[in-house]
Amino acid sequence: MSTTAENVAQLADPSATTLLRFATAGSVDDGKSTLVGRLLHDSKSVLTDQLEAVEAASLKRGQEAPDLALLTDGLRAEREQGITIDVAYRYFATARRRFILADTPGHVQYTRNMVTGASTADLAVVLVDARNGVIEQTRRHAAVAALLRVPHVVLAVNKMDLVAYEEKVFAAIAEEFTAYASELGVPEITAIPISALAGDNVVEPSANMDWYGGPTVLEHLETVPVSHDLTGCHARLPVQYVIRPQTAEHPDYRGYAGQIAAGTFRVGEPVTVLPSGRTSKVSGIDLLGESVDIAWTPQSVTLLLEDDIDISRGDLIVPSGDAPATTQDVEATVCHVADQPLTVGQRVLLKHTTRTVKAIVKEIPSRLTLDDLSQHPDPGQLVANDIGRVKVRTAEPLALDSYADSRRTGSFLLIDPADGTTLAAGMAGESFATHKAVTTVADEEGWDF
Repeated sequence: MSTTAENVAQLADPSATTLLRFATAGSVDDGKSTLVGRLLHDSKSVLTDQLEAVEAASLKRGQEAPDLALLTDGLRAEREQGITIDVAYRYFATARRRFILADTPGHVQYTRNMVTGASTADLAVVLVDARNGVIEQTRRHAAVAALLRVPHVVLAVNKMDLVAYEEKVFAAIAEEFTAYASELGVPEITAIPISALAGDNVVEPSANMDWYGGPTVLEHLETVPVSHDLTGCHARLPVQYVIRPQTAEHPDYRGYAGQIAAGTFRVGEPVTVLPSGRTSKVSGIDLLGESVDIAWTPQSVTLLLEDDIDISRGDLIVPSGDAPATTQDVEATVCHVADQPLTVGQRVLLKHTTRTVKAIVKEIPSRLTLDDLSQHPDPGQLVANDIGRVKVRTAEPLALDSYADSRRTGSFLLIDPADGTTLAAGMAGESFATHKAVTTVADEEGWDF
């Protein structure tokens, strides 16, 4: 296993290994922070002073062994209550891969933070207490992972030491969760029995579960296939800033700067600027102060065009042969993350890439019931942690891709114009990957929100 010094060196050299972004989720007290702490500790990714601080804090609380959850629960309120409130990001590495980890909260009122942590994740680790099995919060986290199209999900059945490491307990939970997540359209599910507190099957294989022959959590994280190659996707450049020096050295320079969200741009390529629809050709590409002939995601570049056309922040530059349709009517699935409800007729701001426009919520066709994946029609409003379908009318046209095609240009935020509060995170187009028709129920029995 790598030493701490080696891990730091690997983080400093991004070309050394591949990168995996992953998020942890689960109900409160399922042991997420302990699992993360165990991963960091057993993979030797904890600095000496960090470990000493955790040992000292644990002693103050009357604990003989260091509480590894304290490695991630950094807020004072979290340590006092023994829960995770904020999304805790951690960076570590092994000899095989670098990791960016988002430890998300378990309490229902903080489910919104999972949307933040999982929105860019390649993999989600959903923890389940072996004594409790699959509960409502587990289903909610599985639904969020499916909506955000996280390609890999790990079911970590934790606290196996408290159920005498019984295989039948693990098998029943794994079967129930796999059936549910598969119906949501999660493409890959891996179930692993663990004890984060004791270290079973986290980094080292467990001697207490010889009936399990699969990978440990770290082994799976190190070997799961991930691809960050978005160069073959629809090319998109949201304009962040227009550069016009107007100096003696650059009197006519006009460049359009931004980070390429997906795809590849080449000099000489015909492009279209949306939503105006004006066309031109790429006459030059500046990257890190140098002129290049080609640029790809996620590089931050400045595009130069042959024609002087009206382009400003929020516009989208795309290849002329691969331009998305613009629309003022947006239909999407949203995860509601604010305390105040989202209601029909409400005026909001819609932020898509670098563009923010005024909008009105025209309709809330349905709300998802997590127990049986049915849609309750016309709920009238969405409240915190609800998942539902919305129809929004924008004041100006937007160039939205389907979220299934692009997580960057198919997503948006709904914002309260009064105080800037984020109300909901939206995914344009179809909701779950299965595109399966779900049952509509008209009665109020069985609502889980």
